[in-house]
Amino acid sequence: MAIKATIYKASVQVSDMDRHHYQSYDLTLALHPSETEERMMARLAVFALLADDKDGDEQLAFTKGISTEDEPDLWQKNFSDEILLWVELGQPDEKRLRKACGRAQDVVIVNYNDKSDIWWEQNKGKLSRFDNLRVLQFAEAEIQALEGLCARTMQLNVTIQDGEMWVSSEQGECALHPAWR
Repeated sequence: MAIKATIYKASVQVSDMDRHHYQSYDLTLALHPSETEERMMARLAVFALLADDKDGDEQLAFTKGISTEDEPDLWQKNFSDEILLWVELGQPDEKRLRKACGRAQDVVIVNYNDKSDIWWEQNKGKLSRFDNLRVLQFAEAEIQALEGLCARTMQLNVTIQDGEMWVSSEQGECALHPAWR
């Protein structure tokens, strides 16, 4: 029998002073058996950082993710089912990036551990040919601190100002310093 995903509920209050975006989100996240809580919390941080004011089907959304090859970790589609934003966590290979850049208007790759520096050095030349690709880096220690806020039911307050993120919950708080490569 296959192991099923573990369901997490997150109520996230985003106050993004850089983009003037203030919104509450009630999210359901599925933690795939092969996924770590660290990676799931990185997905949640990226959602808070990139979420916008669009409603309904045009809103940034979690996908089936790690269990589905044809989908990213998060995406934003328009009403015509065109992919506006494709968000991929980790260090994807060039073939996957080519596919993502061909299917979506904008692609964001999110690195969230220190091993990604090696991946970046090996691939930055190849990645520069994709005009619609950006790479976002989180420090591994900061994502590990964010993982400390993880609970099956979470209430998170996320404040974004001057490019920095502060995340707080009943479990504690942490700061993230996302950097665009």
